Amino acid sequence: MQDIGSIAAARFYAAARPATRADQPAAAQPGADPAQAVSAVAMDFAQTLQQGEDAAKAALTGRADMTTLVEALARAELAVETAVTVRDKVVEAYQEILRMPV
Repeated sequence: MQDIGSIAAARFYAAARPATRADQPAAAQPGADPAQAVSAVAMDFAQTLQQGEDAAKAALTGRADMTTLVEALARAELAVETAVTVRDKVVEAYQEILRMPV
């Protein structure tokens, strides 16, 4: 097992930091067509998961280093957590609508 120094840890953190940016795709900007926005977010989600899977395959075959694998898996984990949070909010809003008197 390799010991990671504070300089290396800071460098790895800086490299992984773009994965946690709150940048929105152009289609998800306010005023965009909602169908296009959902489509763009879904495509970005699928692409992020595919990159994680590709990095895992490359690491298993020895074509990628562990840093690349960890970064890709962190991005995939963040994408899945975001999708679950959005799903929970949609279900909660739907349940609120069902409770409203007609």
